[in-house]
Amino acid sequence: MSDVKRTSKRAQKAQETRRRILQAALELFLQAGYGATNLQDVADKAGVAVQTIYFVFGNKRALLKELVDVTIAGDDEPVATMDRPWYTAALAAGTAQDMLHAYVAGTTSVLERVAPIGRVLQAAAASDPEVAALWPYDVDPRYVVQQNAAKALAGKPGARADMSVEEMADLLYGLLSPELYLLFVRERGWSRERWERWAGETLRAQLCRT
Repeated sequence: MSDVKRTSKRAQKAQETRRRILQAALELFLQAGYGATNLQDVADKAGVAVQTIYFVFGNKRALLKELVDVTIAGDDEPVATMDRPWYTAALAAGTAQDMLHAYVAGTTSVLERVAPIGRVLQAAAASDPEVAALWPYDVDPRYVVQQNAAKALAGKPGARADMSVEEMADLLYGLLSPELYLLFVRERGWSRERWERWAGETLRAQLCRT
């Protein structure tokens, strides 16, 4: 076997191990909470030695950070949300109505992944200042994403002309929030499809000309 093939196999195995650890951590953090889960629990569920987790991630806080980042993205590729194909395609739509249709669909997929882990993160950050310090942002990155979408929306045919970009960004930020998604889907038992339809209709009524 060539050195290249051996290196490729090792890299693939390492990536699979990383993903297995992240999946185990996700399941345990959701079931028991961040504080009640230790790395030995994660190692047992992932079928690896606990030293492997320390080697790959360093510590439990770093594991949580990686888990949140991967959950938001949907994969472990180092591509920011605003560079993701679903996002750029939505913002490239020809009309405000078409953009919102695509944007709400793409955002709902993100919310479906992110909303549950968001509660875990909030609890962890409340009990551990070092967890909160892992995201040292002056501005909420989720708002930056919505603000960028609002700027694109405001310039499209069909968008309301009497509403500022800031107002549009606030509506996108509020209505497409993990908290609201969980309220309807988890607390009130809505399906993903019903949520997506409602969010789209509500935003079109608010942000588009009638």
